[in-house]
Amino acid sequence: MRQCSVARTLDVVGEKWSLLAVREMMLGTHRFAEMVKHTGAPRDILTTRLRTLEEKGLVERRQYSSRPERFEYHLTELGKSLGPVITVLRQWGDDHLAGPTGPPLTFTHSCGEELDADVVCAHCGKPAIGSTVRR
Repeated sequence: MRQCSVARTLDVVGEKWSLLAVREMMLGTHRFAEMVKHTGAPRDILTTRLRTLEEKGLVERRQYSSRPERFEYHLTELGKSLGPVITVLRQWGDDHLAGPTGPPLTFTHSCGEELDADVVCAHCGKPAIGSTVRR
């Protein structure tokens, strides 16, 4: 079997509800009930996914109520580093799956323009696409 960073990454965040939980935290949703509402995830599955993300160091729980005991979920620096992954997945979905009404949300970059994600080489600034990348 080929050693692969993509496979190792998918072992941690490759399940739908995990990535949607990360998306929600990036959008500012931190309470469990709100995550269930915004993702449509079954409560038991979302609980399991959040525990896994916490065990892997991508999420931390922060208590906000002691009676009853309740927690919010926040991305760690490691979790926040998934931002570009979520952005590129969103861009791909907007470009290829949005349908006739267009994307459900649009994002504006700090430059004032609509965000159009692109993966580029950090050294030369040129697009990192299949024909420009080799092993």
